[in-house]
Amino acid sequence: MYSYFIKPLFDIVFSSLLFLITLPLLIVTTVALSITNGGKPFFFQQRPGKNGQVFKIVKFKTMNDKKDLEGNLLSDELRLTPIGQMVRKLSIDELPQLINIMKGDMSFVGPRPLLVQYLERYNSFQLRRHDVKPGITGWAQVNGRNAISWTKKFELDVWYVNHQSFSLDLKILFKTVGKILQQEGISSESSATMEEFMGEGNL
Repeated sequence: MYSYFIKPLFDIVFSSLLFLITLPLLIVTTVALSITNGGKPFFFQQRPGKNGQVFKIVKFKTMNDKKDLEGNLLSDELRLTPIGQMVRKLSIDELPQLINIMKGDMSFVGPRPLLVQYLERYNSFQLRRHDVKPGITGWAQVNGRNAISWTKKFELDVWYVNHQSFSLDLKILFKTVGKILQQEGISSESSATMEEFMGEGNL
């Protein structure tokens, strides 16, 4: 009842309301990132959703497209702009995903949507993270975010799939606010974002 009716209704109603409330912030951030990123404030990418169905996610673009002399993109650390870093610390970069929630691609709470190429690298246990809609925040995000290993992250994702409930989602949302205020787990130990998942050998 909750996952099939109440949660989708909650997502549509509150994502629409939150989009209207944060619209001034969205506009200001769009203008600021347009200036720092050469007119490209948004980041679009194909991501797998529930049952592996691919959709286009939208986020604020926090890194520029600077390349080295050989034409390769610089590391995340070098491309992360000062404004982009602030946007990431406050999790403002996630706000455009309210559009994905309104469209039904995502939910407020669920495993984070990762890269499409990861689908073929998952084992049967890890693939269960796609039994539910992906979310802006999730159990793994409030228990380490990018500061935990892929092994732990997938364990937390599948644990959420097995225990999804209204009370758990509410707990995750409240803990998310706390994590944003504390600015915890934004980066991994060796990267500004998270290292690429290469499969079992990367666990």
